[in-house]
Amino acid sequence: MHILVTNDDGITAPGLLALAQGMRRFGDVSILAPDHDWSGGGHVKTLRRPLRVRRVRLADGSSALASDGAPSDCVALGIMGLLPDQVDLVVSGINPAANLGHDVTYSGTVTAVMESIIWGVPGVAVSLDGGDVDGTELDYEPAVAIAGRVVEQVIAHGLPKGVFLNVNVPGGPLEAIRRIQPTCQGLRVYRDRLDKRRDPRGRDYYWIGGDRPTGVPKEGTDVGALAAGYASVTPLRLDLTAHELLPLMRDWEWAVDSRPVGQFASGSVCQ
Repeated sequence: MHILVTNDDGITAPGLLALAQGMRRFGDVSILAPDHDWSGGGHVKTLRRPLRVRRVRLADGSSALASDGAPSDCVALGIMGLLPDQVDLVVSGINPAANLGHDVTYSGTVTAVMESIIWGVPGVAVSLDGGDVDGTELDYEPAVAIAGRVVEQVIAHGLPKGVFLNVNVPGGPLEAIRRIQPTCQGLRVYRDRLDKRRDPRGRDYYWIGGDRPTGVPKEGTDVGALAAGYASVTPLRLDLTAHELLPLMRDWEWAVDSRPVGQFASGSVCQ
Protein backbone atom coordinates (compact mmCIF):
# COMPACT_ATOMS: atom_id res chain seq x y z
CA MET A 1 0.00 0.00 0.00
CA HIS A 2 1.43 3.34 -1.12
CA ILE A 3 -0.28 6.36 0.47
CA LEU A 4 0.17 9.93 -0.72
CA VAL A 5 -0.35 12.43 2.12
CA THR A 6 -1.04 16.08 1.30
CA ASN A 7 -2.81 19.11 2.76
CA ASP A 8 -3.77 22.72 2.07
CA ASP A 9 -2.04 24.36 5.05
CA GLY A 10 1.48 23.92 3.77
CA ILE A 11 4.35 21.50 4.12
CA THR A 12 5.28 22.67 7.65
CA ALA A 13 1.76 22.35 9.12
CA PRO A 14 1.67 20.11 12.24
CA GLY A 15 -1.49 18.36 11.06
CA LEU A 16 0.29 17.10 7.94
CA LEU A 17 3.14 15.57 9.91
CA ALA A 18 0.77 13.97 12.43
CA LEU A 19 -1.30 12.45 9.62
CA ALA A 20 1.75 11.13 7.77
CA GLN A 21 3.06 9.50 10.94
CA GLY A 22 -0.31 7.86 11.52
CA MET A 23 -0.52 6.51 7.98
CA ARG A 24 2.87 4.79 8.07
CA ARG A 25 1.42 1.71 9.77
CA PHE A 26 -0.55 0.98 6.61
CA GLY A 27 2.38 0.98 4.18
CA ASP A 28 4.75 3.31 2.37
CA VAL A 29 3.94 7.01 2.75
CA SER A 30 4.95 9.81 0.39
CA ILE A 31 4.40 13.42 1.42
CA LEU A 32 3.79 16.00 -1.30
CA ALA A 33 2.17 19.25 -0.18
CA PRO A 34 2.09 22.97 -1.03
CA ASP A 35 5.02 25.10 0.08
CA HIS A 36 2.61 27.68 1.55
CA ASP A 37 -0.94 27.94 2.87
CA TRP A 38 -3.62 27.31 0.22
CA SER A 39 -6.62 27.32 2.58
CA GLY A 40 -9.85 28.17 0.77
CA GLY A 41 -8.17 27.79 -2.61
CA GLY A 42 -10.66 25.25 -3.95
CA HIS A 43 -10.05 22.88 -6.84
CA VAL A 44 -7.19 24.29 -8.90
CA LYS A 45 -5.30 23.09 -11.96
CA THR A 46 -2.22 25.18 -12.72
CA LEU A 47 -1.72 25.37 -16.51
CA ARG A 48 -0.22 28.80 -17.29
CA ARG A 49 3.06 28.53 -15.41
CA PRO A 50 5.52 25.78 -14.52
CA LEU A 51 5.27 23.97 -11.22
CA ARG A 52 8.34 23.77 -8.99
CA VAL A 53 9.03 20.96 -6.54
CA ARG A 54 11.76 20.82 -3.91
CA ARG A 55 12.72 18.28 -1.28
CA VAL A 56 12.40 19.34 2.36
CA ARG A 57 13.04 17.80 5.78
CA LEU A 58 10.12 17.72 8.24
CA ALA A 59 10.30 18.18 12.01
CA ASP A 60 10.67 14.44 12.66
CA GLY A 61 13.52 14.18 10.15
CA SER A 62 11.45 12.53 7.42
CA SER A 63 11.79 13.58 3.79
CA ALA A 64 8.95 15.28 1.92
CA LEU A 65 8.29 17.17 -1.30
CA ALA A 66 6.98 20.73 -1.41
CA SER A 67 5.39 22.26 -4.51
CA ASP A 68 4.46 25.84 -5.33
CA GLY A 69 1.20 24.51 -6.75
CA ALA A 70 -2.19 23.98 -5.15
CA PRO A 71 -3.12 20.85 -3.17
CA SER A 72 -4.86 19.45 -6.23
CA ASP A 73 -1.69 20.12 -8.26
CA CYS A 74 0.32 18.18 -5.67
CA VAL A 75 -1.98 15.17 -6.03
CA ALA A 76 -1.88 15.32 -9.81
CA LEU A 77 1.92 15.57 -9.82
CA GLY A 78 2.26 12.58 -7.52
CA ILE A 79 -0.14 10.36 -9.44
CA MET A 80 1.06 11.40 -12.91
CA GLY A 81 4.60 10.23 -12.31
CA LEU A 82 6.54 12.53 -10.01
CA LEU A 83 6.50 9.72 -7.46
CA PRO A 84 8.23 6.57 -8.74
CA ASP A 85 5.61 4.16 -7.35
CA GLN A 86 1.91 3.95 -8.09
CA VAL A 87 -0.30 5.73 -5.55
CA ASP A 88 -2.98 3.48 -4.03
CA LEU A 89 -4.64 5.98 -1.68
CA VAL A 90 -4.59 9.73 -1.11
CA VAL A 91 -5.16 11.07 2.42
CA SER A 92 -5.41 14.84 2.88
CA GLY A 93 -5.19 16.84 6.11
CA ILE A 94 -5.33 17.18 8.95
CA ASN A 95 -7.04 20.52 8.43
CA PRO A 96 -7.21 22.62 11.63
CA ALA A 97 -10.88 23.51 11.10
CA ALA A 98 -13.99 21.58 10.07
CA ASN A 99 -14.98 21.23 6.41
CA LEU A 100 -18.74 20.79 6.45
CA GLY A 101 -21.56 21.21 3.96
CA HIS A 102 -20.63 23.54 1.12
CA ASP A 103 -17.16 24.04 2.61
CA VAL A 104 -16.08 21.12 0.45
CA THR A 105 -16.13 23.29 -2.68
CA TYR A 106 -13.77 25.84 -1.10
CA SER A 107 -11.52 23.53 0.87
CA GLY A 108 -8.12 22.65 -0.52
CA THR A 109 -8.10 19.73 1.92
CA VAL A 110 -11.16 18.23 0.26
CA THR A 111 -10.47 19.25 -3.33
CA ALA A 112 -7.06 17.57 -3.15
CA VAL A 113 -8.97 14.31 -2.74
CA MET A 114 -11.37 15.30 -5.52
CA GLU A 115 -8.31 15.39 -7.77
CA SER A 116 -7.36 11.85 -6.75
CA ILE A 117 -10.85 10.65 -7.73
CA ILE A 118 -10.42 12.15 -11.20
CA TRP A 119 -7.33 9.97 -11.57
CA GLY A 120 -9.14 6.87 -10.29
CA VAL A 121 -7.37 6.77 -6.92
CA PRO A 122 -9.52 6.55 -3.75
CA GLY A 123 -9.12 9.27 -1.17
CA VAL A 124 -9.94 10.46 2.33
CA ALA A 125 -10.00 14.09 3.54
CA VAL A 126 -9.56 14.69 7.29
CA SER A 127 -10.44 17.85 9.22
CA LEU A 128 -10.37 18.66 12.93
CA ASP A 129 -12.87 21.10 14.41
CA GLY A 130 -11.76 23.96 16.64
CA GLY A 131 -8.63 25.31 15.03
CA ASP A 132 -10.42 28.32 13.58
CA VAL A 133 -10.67 29.77 17.10
CA ASP A 134 -7.81 32.21 17.58
CA GLY A 135 -5.12 31.03 19.96
CA THR A 136 -6.34 27.44 20.10
CA GLU A 137 -3.63 24.77 20.17
CA LEU A 138 -4.96 21.56 18.67
CA ASP A 139 -4.19 18.01 19.71
CA TYR A 140 -4.13 16.14 16.40
CA GLU A 141 -3.83 12.65 17.89
CA PRO A 142 -7.60 12.03 18.19
CA ALA A 143 -8.01 12.94 14.51
CA VAL A 144 -5.08 10.66 13.63
CA ALA A 145 -6.82 7.80 15.44
CA ILE A 146 -10.14 8.46 13.67
CA ALA A 147 -8.39 8.80 10.31
CA GLY A 148 -6.62 5.49 10.93
CA ARG A 149 -9.90 3.74 11.62
CA VAL A 150 -11.47 5.18 8.48
CA VAL A 151 -8.50 4.15 6.33
CA GLU A 152 -8.68 0.65 7.82
CA GLN A 153 -12.27 0.40 6.62
CA VAL A 154 -11.41 1.76 3.18
CA ILE A 155 -8.63 -0.82 2.79
CA ALA A 156 -10.91 -3.61 4.02
CA HIS A 157 -14.03 -2.73 2.02
CA GLY A 158 -12.89 -0.43 -0.78
CA LEU A 159 -14.87 2.49 -2.15
CA PRO A 160 -17.14 2.65 -5.20
CA LYS A 161 -15.60 4.25 -8.27
CA GLY A 162 -15.78 8.02 -8.07
CA VAL A 163 -16.51 8.16 -4.33
CA PHE A 164 -14.30 9.67 -1.62
CA LEU A 165 -14.73 10.23 2.11
CA ASN A 166 -14.85 13.54 3.96
CA VAL A 167 -14.00 13.06 7.65
CA ASN A 168 -14.64 15.68 10.35
CA VAL A 169 -13.49 15.13 13.93
CA PRO A 170 -14.63 17.09 17.00
CA GLY A 171 -11.94 18.91 18.95
CA GLY A 172 -11.00 17.52 22.35
CA PRO A 173 -9.76 14.18 23.71
CA LEU A 174 -10.45 10.91 21.91
CA GLU A 175 -12.48 9.52 24.81
CA ALA A 176 -14.93 12.44 24.46
CA ILE A 177 -15.78 11.49 20.88
CA ARG A 178 -18.93 9.37 21.01
CA ARG A 179 -18.11 7.28 17.92
CA ILE A 180 -17.75 7.54 14.14
CA GLN A 181 -21.02 8.26 12.34
CA PRO A 182 -21.69 7.92 8.58
CA THR A 183 -23.45 11.12 7.51
CA CYS A 184 -24.81 13.03 4.56
CA GLN A 185 -23.65 16.51 3.60
CA GLY A 186 -25.24 19.17 5.79
CA LEU A 187 -26.04 22.84 5.37
CA ARG A 188 -23.38 25.40 6.21
CA VAL A 189 -24.55 28.92 7.05
CA TYR A 190 -22.18 31.68 5.91
CA ARG A 191 -22.18 35.20 7.32
CA ASP A 192 -19.78 36.82 4.88
CA ARG A 193 -19.78 40.54 4.30
CA LEU A 194 -17.97 42.86 1.93
CA ASP A 195 -15.63 45.42 3.45
CA LYS A 196 -14.84 48.24 1.02
CA ARG A 197 -11.75 50.34 1.69
CA ARG A 198 -9.60 52.89 -0.13
CA ASP A 199 -5.86 52.77 -0.60
CA PRO A 200 -3.53 55.83 -0.22
CA ARG A 201 -3.87 56.54 -3.95
CA GLY A 202 -7.63 56.76 -3.76
CA ARG A 203 -8.41 53.43 -5.38
CA ASP A 204 -11.04 51.14 -3.92
CA TYR A 205 -10.21 47.65 -2.71
CA TYR A 206 -12.22 44.98 -0.95
CA TRP A 207 -11.96 42.40 1.82
CA ILE A 208 -14.41 39.52 2.10
CA GLY A 209 -14.87 39.05 5.81
CA GLY A 210 -17.60 38.38 8.33
CA ASP A 211 -18.29 36.07 11.22
CA ARG A 212 -17.24 32.44 11.25
CA PRO A 213 -19.75 30.16 9.52
CA THR A 214 -22.19 28.08 11.49
CA GLY A 215 -24.48 25.32 10.28
CA VAL A 216 -27.86 23.66 10.62
CA PRO A 217 -27.31 20.77 13.07
CA LYS A 218 -29.78 18.41 11.44
CA GLU A 219 -29.55 14.82 12.63
CA GLY A 220 -27.78 12.55 10.18
CA THR A 221 -25.70 15.32 8.60
CA ASP A 222 -22.04 16.15 9.04
CA VAL A 223 -22.98 19.39 10.83
CA GLY A 224 -25.36 17.58 13.16
CA ALA A 225 -22.92 14.78 13.96
CA LEU A 226 -20.12 17.16 14.86
CA ALA A 227 -22.45 19.25 17.03
CA ALA A 228 -23.49 16.09 18.90
CA GLY A 229 -19.91 15.00 19.57
CA TYR A 230 -19.54 12.40 16.81
CA ALA A 231 -16.84 12.16 14.18
CA SER A 232 -18.59 12.30 10.81
CA VAL A 233 -17.68 10.39 7.66
CA THR A 234 -19.48 11.62 4.56
CA PRO A 235 -19.23 9.75 1.23
CA LEU A 236 -19.06 12.28 -1.61
CA ARG A 237 -18.76 12.14 -5.40
CA LEU A 238 -17.99 14.64 -8.14
CA ASP A 239 -21.19 13.96 -10.11
CA LEU A 240 -23.25 17.10 -9.44
CA THR A 241 -26.08 16.12 -11.79
CA ALA A 242 -29.58 16.75 -10.42
CA HIS A 243 -30.82 13.37 -11.59
CA GLU A 244 -34.33 13.90 -10.22
CA LEU A 245 -34.84 16.84 -12.62
CA LEU A 246 -33.81 15.08 -15.83
CA PRO A 247 -37.09 13.14 -16.35
CA LEU A 248 -39.11 16.33 -15.78
CA MET A 249 -37.03 18.19 -18.36
CA ARG A 250 -38.34 15.88 -21.08
CA ASP A 251 -41.58 17.90 -21.04
CA TRP A 252 -39.87 21.27 -21.43
CA GLU A 253 -39.85 23.05 -24.79
CA TRP A 254 -36.41 22.64 -26.35
CA ALA A 255 -37.05 23.67 -29.98
CA VAL A 256 -34.82 26.48 -31.28
CA ASP A 257 -36.19 28.48 -34.26
CA SER A 258 -38.60 25.61 -35.05
CA ARG A 259 -35.69 23.25 -35.59
CA PRO A 260 -36.20 19.75 -34.22
CA VAL A 261 -34.19 18.82 -31.17
CA GLY A 262 -33.34 15.47 -29.64
CA GLN A 263 -35.63 13.99 -27.01
CA PHE A 264 -34.69 12.46 -23.71
CA ALA A 265 -34.88 8.70 -23.72
CA SER A 266 -37.72 7.24 -21.73
CA GLY A 267 -37.02 5.63 -18.40
CA SER A 268 -34.00 6.26 -16.23
CA VAL A 269 -31.58 8.87 -17.60
CA CYS A 270 -27.78 8.64 -17.17
CA GLN A 271 -28.06 5.46 -15.13
